[in-house]
Amino acid sequence: MTLVDLQVNGAGGIDLTSEPERLWEVGALLPAFGVEAWLPTVITADPTVPARALAALAAGPPPGYVGAEPWGLHLEGPFIATRRRGAHPSRWLADPRVVEGWTRSAGVAMVTLAPELPGAIELIEHLTGAGVVVAIGHTDADAVDVRRAAAAGATAATHLFNAMSFGTPRHPGAALAALDLGLVCGVIVDGHHLAPELVRLAWRVLGPERFVSVTDATAALGLPDGRTRLGDQEVVHTDGAVRLDDGTLAGAASSLPRNLALLEQLTGCTPHEATATATSTPRRLMERVMEVSV
Repeated sequence: MTLVDLQVNGAGGIDLTSEPERLWEVGALLPAFGVEAWLPTVITADPTVPARALAALAAGPPPGYVGAEPWGLHLEGPFIATRRRGAHPSRWLADPRVVEGWTRSAGVAMVTLAPELPGAIELIEHLTGAGVVVAIGHTDADAVDVRRAAAAGATAATHLFNAMSFGTPRHPGAALAALDLGLVCGVIVDGHHLAPELVRLAWRVLGPERFVSVTDATAALGLPDGRTRLGDQEVVHTDGAVRLDDGTLAGAASSLPRNLALLEQLTGCTPHEATATATSTPRRLMERVMEVSV
């Protein structure tokens, strides 16, 4: 079955945020890692980068292209919370606003944003009305914020538990609200992003119907340990983890088949259930608001 990865920042030494024009080169590499359909992902960067990525997508594949099919861009940022920015460079963070061209018909498939920011709810309504899947992520939101986002049309959460508020017993944060409110959640099961206990908790609550395995793969995918890039920044790939020099996780270097195998190992789910998290479940999420060829 065709594996789908909704969060791929790069592979084989190519970083899509700094070199979005090389989108099709990354796509050509992905079948070697089990992926046949994907969302090229661009993180917070110079405001010209999304337009460059959309132009590369619109230009289409080179003659004779053999590779994974891009279903549209995943724009992760810049409308995210400063305190939860993770590896996103602070100088490019912005307040939510309508950006002309961020529509499904133009090639934007998913946008990750922080729903607590001023203007975010209005932006969610605009994006979902334009056929874009909206995911909460890199957020300090509380349950009230997430409930408002879901009512406005948000249907997903990006890398559950990572770069989002957890909350307290009386004031649940974004992660707990996403679990409770029925959002479909991307989860990075690579042995670095989440403790086994949180993987098992997510699986018990979400099940194969709402659990989407993503890699958050960076340019380090397929390379030996060493230095690569994520957007504006150099990152270090060591023992399977990708980090900034200060230790902050900055994407990943694990393949989707490896993550699915680890999901089986940690949760005891069946191979069929694990595979669903990278096939039928992400397909259903994307089909809710857009047409894709599957």
